[in-house]
Amino acid sequence: MPPNYQAPAQTKVGHIHLKVADIQRSLGFYRDLLGFEVMSWYGKQAVFLSAGGYHHHIGLNTWHSDGQSPSPRHHAGLYHVAFLYPTRKDLAQILRRIIDAHYPIIGASDHGVSEAIYLVDPDQNGVELYCDRPKNEWNFNSDGTLEMVNKSLDLEGLLSTL
Repeated sequence: MPPNYQAPAQTKVGHIHLKVADIQRSLGFYRDLLGFEVMSWYGKQAVFLSAGGYHHHIGLNTWHSDGQSPSPRHHAGLYHVAFLYPTRKDLAQILRRIIDAHYPIIGASDHGVSEAIYLVDPDQNGVELYCDRPKNEWNFNSDGTLEMVNKSLDLEGLLSTL
């Protein structure tokens, strides 16, 4: 392989596919709480969900994990999946929904370039819900690298956009 290869700039993450212990329990999180729409089922062991009618952004299956325990926290595997919301108001709306459902929030950060809310799904997979700030608000270090921070997110300020 050529050493200078870079993936094309238009490359995007198309979907995530998660092993879960209980499809219905996971649907309670991804469909009922986060609002993703069921697009199709593959038997009773897999379901595909999306936002906006895409064939699927999320696949959930129990092919090798039906009734199993989550992976241990300190083992290799998925750290978190991140869902990019189009606007700050959209992020505030899902935050309001999470608060109203009394679903636990495990973190909320202002990264300078984005604002993020962190949860875990029923199988202990990390989930980040975030929105980017406009690129003209991003800061760069003197060497040209992007400056990211990890400050506490002002949740009340975010909710005030509703």
